Amino acid sequence: MVRAYVVVETDVGTSPELIESIREMDGVETAHVIAGDWDVMVVFEVPEVYQVLSTTTTAIQALDGVLDTKTYVAIDE
Repeated sequence: MVRAYVVVETDVGTSPELIESIREMDGVETAHVIAGDWDVMVVFEVPEVYQVLSTTTTAIQALDGVLDTKTYVAIDE
């Protein structure tokens, strides 16, 4: 299994709406609105790293209000 973390920068005031859509995406274990430099933290647990990259680039980044994403893949278990 691959565990990955994706941080999302959103447009002002859109995080609460976006979080519900993100939580329903394949491979998303959990997602939270966070404080700090980023607005949302998404935790993936999937069989292949490709699934994280695919969901991030085709689904999360396509949502209205998403400005930027960064993906971090865990290298330990």
